[in-house]
Amino acid sequence: MLKYEKGKIVTGQVTGIEKYGIFVSLDEFYSGLIHISEISDGFVKNINDYVNIGETIRAKVVEADDEAYHVKLSIKNMNYRTIQRRKNCLQEKGRGFSPLEENLPNWISEKLKELN
Repeated sequence: MLKYEKGKIVTGQVTGIEKYGIFVSLDEFYSGLIHISEISDGFVKNINDYVNIGETIRAKVVEADDEAYHVKLSIKNMNYRTIQRRKNCLQEKGRGFSPLEENLPNWISEKLKELN
């Protein structure tokens, strides 16, 4: 009996990204490959636009080889993210380092008083 059966949805961690696909670790023994043709129905210019190394994703099993502990996977036409990526999660404020610059003389003065 196969541990990973065709058509099942599995969860794994992205361990590598190459021009031809995404490597995924499923458990301590099994690894999988999402070939570039199994990422999207459209043209995939840059795989890094889809996943990041270390990200946990869901994928569908296309084929499994229990002897080699290898699984062919697909993320085509599915919500593969386990956590939605946020772009620009830190909002830049217009003041930049100004608060540090403004407070630094006071902090130095206070520390010198403590030391004396």
